[in-house]
Order: sequence, then C-alpha cells, then structure tokens
Amino acid sequence: MSATAIKDIRRLVECQSPTEDLAACVKVVELAVEISAQVLDIPAKLVTENGRPVFWWGAEKPKIVLLCHLDTVWPHNSFTPTWQVDGDNAKGPGIFDMKTGFIQAMYALKGISGAQSKVALIATTDEETGSATSKGLIERLAKDADAVLVFESAIDGKVKTGRKGTAMYQIAVTGKAAHAGLEPEKGINATTELAKLVLQISELANPALGTTVVPTVMQAGTTTNTVPAEAKLDIDIRSFTMAELQRVDTAIKSLSSTVAKVDVTGGINRPPLELASTKELYEKLEVVAKRLGMPEIGHASVGGASDGNFAAAAGAKVLDGLGAVGVGAHAPTESILISAIEPRIKLISAFITELIK
Repeated sequence: MSATAIKDIRRLVECQSPTEDLAACVKVVELAVEISAQVLDIPAKLVTENGRPVFWWGAEKPKIVLLCHLDTVWPHNSFTPTWQVDGDNAKGPGIFDMKTGFIQAMYALKGISGAQSKVALIATTDEETGSATSKGLIERLAKDADAVLVFESAIDGKVKTGRKGTAMYQIAVTGKAAHAGLEPEKGINATTELAKLVLQISELANPALGTTVVPTVMQAGTTTNTVPAEAKLDIDIRSFTMAELQRVDTAIKSLSSTVAKVDVTGGINRPPLELASTKELYEKLEVVAKRLGMPEIGHASVGGASDGNFAAAAGAKVLDGLGAVGVGAHAPTESILISAIEPRIKLISAFITELIK
C-alpha cells in the first residue's frame, strides 16, 4: 500500500499549491478528487466555500471529521527539487505540512464499510494564511461532530494534544512631520513613540506560562531628514490558554502615547487547543495502538496553531498531529519518513473504525 500512497503523495507535492494562488489551489483539489476516485469506492467532489476550493468526501453532516489542508507556504519553484527521495526520506514543498497527512487519511478510509455515511474527509486551501474563508465551515462541522481528527504533521511521531492560540495586531502611530535638521522640535516623532510602545509590548510576554509576545515587522519614516510622521508595527502573540490571550489583548488595546495618536487593529485569531478538548480521543488512540501491537504513540503540546483550534473552540473533541512523521514544516528540510506511512494508515484506519462503532 505504501508504494501506491507515495506515488499519490508525489503527485500532490508536484502539483504546487501556494495559498495565494487560487488557480493552483483549484488544480490541487481537482487532482485530489481524481486520486480519490482511484482509491475510494465513492469519489470526492470539489465544493466552493467563500470563493475558495474545498475537497469533500463522505457525509454531508459527518459525525467524524478528518480535517486537512492542501495549500502550502511555498511560492512556485521556491523549493527545489520539487521531489526528491533519499533512502527513507522524501522531500518536497508541503510534503510534511500536510499533503502526506491528507493521503494517509484517504487511504485509511479504504475498506471501512459504511464510512461515507458517518465520516467526511475535508481539505481546505487557506489554512496557511489563517483560514479566513474556511473558518466558518470548520466551526459548523465541529459543532455537530463527535470527533475532529486533524492530519497536521506529527511531532517526533507524537500526536498533538495542545496548541497555542494566536493573536495578531498592528500598531499604527501618527505623529507630525518636521525638518529633522532645522526644527525637529516642531515635529512629533512617530518612530520614537513607537519605540516606547515596543518596550511595553515586549514586557507582556510570560515565559512561565509559555506566552510569547513578539514585535515583528516595523516600518517608519519617509526620508532621512524628516521627523517621521507615521510608524507601524506588527505583533505576533501565542499562548496555551485563552486567559493569557485575553490578558495580552486588553493590554495591547490599551496602549497610548501622550503626544501621538495610537491606533490598534487586529485581535485573537485562533483560540488555544487545550488538553480538555483532546484528552479523551488521545486515550482512545493509545488503546487502539496497543491493540495493534504498536508502541505508545505519545503526545505533545506545540506553539503553532491549526484548524483544530477552531474545531475545539466550537465544542468538538479534537485530536491533532495524526499526519506525517518527518521534519521541517515551512523549512528547506521539509521531509517525511516513507517507512512511517503504512503504519500510520493502519493506525488511523483502526482508530476511525473504533470511533464509528
């Protein structure tokens, strides 16, 4: 089975699909539908959600949702070679995050009698940019599902039972321009005022709780001899708890300057995926793995967010990280272990069978 699966993984990987390229995303979903017709008794279909393509196989109102995405962070031909196999490792753009996970989920459904009446395999195409068009779909499905299984990549082979929530903000400071040499005192320096805010923002981090508050992109000024009238800053915040995200949200939205105008846009993007939402399914997975004679799978909490965060916030039981075993998400080292494909398919198939009893 793994030889056929790796061929289908290669087809998906070589069909490059950066999120921003809508035509490429349509093409990769069409290819995924074509592959489904060869692997499963009932083919999938391409549906449109808020103008973007979504792969859909199975029940219209599923009790078990297998959640994937087929978009990647890689612009066309930015990962070269697009496909490479070296021993047990296969490399390519999106192979680890998360086209292999999608194929593993599809192959796991093969042979499960009646799965199409209770299970849906769904793959979106805007996850890498925040799931703006697919968030509503995920939340609607999660509200009525018994379980949402997310096929993001594993972490050292372990599933993911915790993910940080994310918040994104932009701070815009408006001062007053003046000649930097002749009369700087008549200006209001937006760069200086923003620098003061950066120090306050950095202090909001809480390492003890894993809360990160990171000023990222900064822009200010127009010319070297002009007091800057405008300055902007992007901020990336991540935390394992909603309470921490709300604390930081309140603090950032309260930022001010005594001399300049401060505007804050943005907010909490993805709520955290917490153990309360994942513990039950994780324990069931370990029971299934033991029954199959597999070693303990293990679990971990990670900093990156996924669509599983949205599903958990909608009230679903969630288990994440059921996808590829490998390394290098979003990195030039992105690769998978070929030998892990078949065991993962076997585990997922048994797990789905257990859940739909």
